[in-house]
Amino acid sequence: MSPSFNTNTWNKIRYSVYQPFYDIVDLFFRPYRVQSISGLKLKPKDKVLIIGAGTGLDLYHLNNDYELHAIDITPGMISRLVRRAEHIGITVEAKTMSAHELEYSDAYFDAVILHLIVAVIPDPVKCLDEAARVLKPNGRFTIIDKFVPAGTQPGFIRRILNIITETLFSSIDRDIDQLLDQTSLVKKNDIKLKSIFRLVSGSKN
Repeated sequence: MSPSFNTNTWNKIRYSVYQPFYDIVDLFFRPYRVQSISGLKLKPKDKVLIIGAGTGLDLYHLNNDYELHAIDITPGMISRLVRRAEHIGITVEAKTMSAHELEYSDAYFDAVILHLIVAVIPDPVKCLDEAARVLKPNGRFTIIDKFVPAGTQPGFIRRILNIITETLFSSIDRDIDQLLDQTSLVKKNDIKLKSIFRLVSGSKN
């Protein structure tokens, strides 16, 4: 069970602090964002939601063919996202919002992007349930994050390290298969990236 300090309030604080360094660290993830988004096979007019959008780095790999929406719990992140969207000339409806309670109607989106959010958010199952709720039947999802290898359990050292990493930036002991099994999202692809990162994608059952 996640420790009590893993809350949305704490996420607002720590990611507000990390905001100036966010884009630099993200250089590592740029090729994976491309791979993840291209795997969605988006079509013109598709409605796309980016959950935990941060400063809007996914926008570089999208375009105005789609109806884009982006949410993040940190107001400073959303402010930077809006400025970035204006700079690159892309239209996006951006809102400060909790991924635990999405303010969208059921079955509205064709695709949902969850990059570096599932291992951070306090209640990942609620986040994935909300993603499933707002997806249309057979809507697609894509996830990049830190997960234990498929079919394994986190070892003792990893569990100990997780106490530190979860306080600072993210959990490292979550099992994406176990999380998805509690939702209507079905995994179709699972690609191991560098280190402990995986790219998991699929559709709503």
